[in-house]
Amino acid sequence: MESLGAFLKRRRDLVTPEMAGLRTYGTTRRVPGLRREELAQLAGVSVGYYIRLEQGQAESASEQVLDALARVLRLDPIEAVHLHNLARQPGNPGLSEPPAEEPHPRVVALLESLSEAMPAIVLGRRGDVLAWNRTGHALLAEHVPFEAPQEAARRPSVPRMFFLDPFTRDLHRNWDELARVHVAYLRLTAGRFPTDALLAKLIGELTMRSAEFATLWAEGEVADCTVGTMHLRHPTVGAAGVSYQVWLQPDSPDHRLEVYTPNDPGSADALRLLAHRSAESGSGDFPQLAAEHGFAH
Repeated sequence: MESLGAFLKRRRDLVTPEMAGLRTYGTTRRVPGLRREELAQLAGVSVGYYIRLEQGQAESASEQVLDALARVLRLDPIEAVHLHNLARQPGNPGLSEPPAEEPHPRVVALLESLSEAMPAIVLGRRGDVLAWNRTGHALLAEHVPFEAPQEAARRPSVPRMFFLDPFTRDLHRNWDELARVHVAYLRLTAGRFPTDALLAKLIGELTMRSAEFATLWAEGEVADCTVGTMHLRHPTVGAAGVSYQVWLQPDSPDHRLEVYTPNDPGSADALRLLAHRSAESGSGDFPQLAAEHGFAH
């Protein structure tokens, strides 16, 4: 997880005096970015008050102060939301295991209403697959049992697959780009749910088992994950380019319905073939492959 102080320090290091409109007169500086007193001055707060914020004593931080810090630190809207989330965390948040996630009936109804020609999955707050249609399953994880999302203990974890599963890495030709997005979104989620023990366990596990995840996590990027492109080398239908977009359900804002559409006629043909093959094969004969790759919980 992440503290307010660590986030402020990291972002302060990224803003040079020149970027903030300050003159340094050629003096030697011991910090790569803004000093604490410079940031405090630019945000219109006292140095002592800002130091207390970096020390995590943010109970009295007003919306106006946080907005001023976001402006000086040149945060985008999502990063500013993350700043506010961190500032609202309790001083010593204890971890607790939340109840098992279940997709809202309206989300399930929407998923079921989609044509099988349109791959789709429902993701929980930690990136667990809560449900998918057959084409969504075949597109992203055909080596996993189709029924896996039905049991909380067996649900595939997209972050785990992305960093720990060779099949998923081989599937994505733009893995590096997508991996960065996954980590940035996971950090945004961690700011929203600082007491989620399962989320903390996931981040700790990936940090220990994947050097690439640990490196990206240390960079501290924060981003939402609503639209993007995946370039695939699918073992069944070959090369395909698809765009993903996320639909949010007001009744369960933590859950995301992710829908995939083809980027070109060849990819559209590939998705039609995949839909046809997945309909013919039913749930598929994938349990042995899933066991071999071993990324279920």
